[in-house]
Amino acid sequence: GDDTDGHIDDIARFVNPATVVCAYEEDEEDKNFPILHENYERLLAARDQDGNKLSVIKLPMPGVLQAEEVRLPASYANFYIGNRTVLVPAFGHANDAQVLDILQALFPDRKVMGIRCEDLVHGLGAIHCITQQQPAVI
Repeated sequence: GDDTDGHIDDIARFVNPATVVCAYEEDEEDKNFPILHENYERLLAARDQDGNKLSVIKLPMPGVLQAEEVRLPASYANFYIGNRTVLVPAFGHANDAQVLDILQALFPDRKVMGIRCEDLVHGLGAIHCITQQQPAVI
């Protein structure tokens, strides 16, 4: 469901040097399942610059959002990391709360907040796509 056929900020994001969150579709019938599963497996096999395995955390998908016949690029991975906050796309889906909990645990020094993005993804992006950010190192 991504207009670039896999823009990284919709698929996987480092949250610290050793931990990456990865968009993951649990529904094997969903067209995104095979590629997101492959991405997850590749990240599990990846190593950092020192040869250490990465910690890979699954971020569930928010379900299908469509405009006419086009699947919109709805993904929780398109979050913005600010100095004191993390703004996370929300879509009115049951997975919204679970994702906020996952990210809050990964960013204990920042307030994690959901921002409804159903309208924003009609422009084929979300919060990270529309920002140019450089957070302070905490």
